[in-house]
Amino acid sequence: MDIKQRAAEVAKRLGKLYSDPHSCLSHSNPFELLVATILSAQTTDVHVNKVTPGLFARYRTIEAFAAAPPAELQKALSSVNFYNNKAKSIRNSARMILEEFGGKVPQTMPDLIRLPGVARKTANIILYDAFGKTEGMAVDTHVKRLANRLGFTTFVDPAKIEQDLMRTVAKKDWGRFSHMLVLHGRAVCQARTPLHEQCVLADICPSSGVMEQGRNRKG
Repeated sequence: MDIKQRAAEVAKRLGKLYSDPHSCLSHSNPFELLVATILSAQTTDVHVNKVTPGLFARYRTIEAFAAAPPAELQKALSSVNFYNNKAKSIRNSARMILEEFGGKVPQTMPDLIRLPGVARKTANIILYDAFGKTEGMAVDTHVKRLANRLGFTTFVDPAKIEQDLMRTVAKKDWGRFSHMLVLHGRAVCQARTPLHEQCVLADICPSSGVMEQGRNRKG
């Protein structure tokens, strides 16, 4: 099968394993997802989900985040990596949303990436999980690893990986595909020791060795 057919098969098989793929970040509205996704950069989702319940209880609205004293917000986020910069980004994003977007999280890629602390990965997650829209594909460390192992890209730069995936994966699958790769990366295709014997993709994954064995038998 060609690369697009293989991508479709990957989507089909992973779809059976992960029937409702979505962000693992806890949130109840688009702005909370924005905050959680900003916090998740170089910090695990597990830790972010420990921090955000108290954070969202303390700052219940976009207005509250916008008005938060910088030192107070930094203290609330002090257990998160790069908390000073993230606190500044969250506060300034809240202010921009109030001043330029009528208090609503924007729903387009160009508007989202204008917000402080928001790049394409964050924007793609917000668009898909908060609004059901797909303008691209979120690329994190798991997506980067699996996209390379599956032979869908040879790049390490997230922007180039995203472009390769968008050319390879059917657009209808973009949003869920990224989330399925993340879930599969955590459960099976782990960084140090991929569990090939447990992987439903082993026979169509160039990194498993199973594909090459099949070619050799045919030869």
